[in-house]
Amino acid sequence: MVRIRRGFDVDVAHAHLRKADRALTKWMRKIEVIAADPRWRKPFDVTDALARAILYQQLSGKAAATIVGRVEVATASKLLHADSFARVDDATLRACGVSGNKTLALRDLAARAARGEIPDVRQMATMDDAQIVAALSAVRGIGTWTVQMMLMFRLGRPDVLPVDDLGIRKGAQIVDGLDAMPTPKQLVERGECWGPYRTLAGLYLWRIVDAAKPVPAAKPVPRSQG
Repeated sequence: MVRIRRGFDVDVAHAHLRKADRALTKWMRKIEVIAADPRWRKPFDVTDALARAILYQQLSGKAAATIVGRVEVATASKLLHADSFARVDDATLRACGVSGNKTLALRDLAARAARGEIPDVRQMATMDDAQIVAALSAVRGIGTWTVQMMLMFRLGRPDVLPVDDLGIRKGAQIVDGLDAMPTPKQLVERGECWGPYRTLAGLYLWRIVDAAKPVPAAKPVPRSQG
């Protein structure tokens, strides 16, 4: 059985992108070089990561962190897994600030985890990207984008390009000097030259959007009247 290691050789990926795409390379030279993500080596619990992704959806980071903290207290667990949610009823979750839809999603996640339907990190090492997306996006409230973020930032899969992500599309628009953002289909075609290191290309596209934002004008300094 072939096992897929976490992470990839970022130096090789840089060399490939520089050779494959001049337009992207021009922007890469303006931005701090992206290094290997230390999270690629850190262990994590898949169910816990998905539960937190559900809780963070459509909320500011501060608000979501507050709710997550309340859920940890209510479940008496810093690790949110199937047993954690078996300890609390829906009313308790709602009292923590968890919406009805998110409560249903967490219940579905916990039930699937209890049935062994959520692969752990070791099992995912034997699965390709599409298999992982199919397995995890079956959970209520977990979409393809959420799984792609796990593939990129937690598992370090080298060839993931979230073509529906507005930041990725905006970055591609800036790189190519387009009047409008490319459609997801157009971005799939545009990104073919970045393979098999589309993950690194995507990381740069996000950075490019930030780098291209205009710097706010400084407020005039009040002058004393003498």
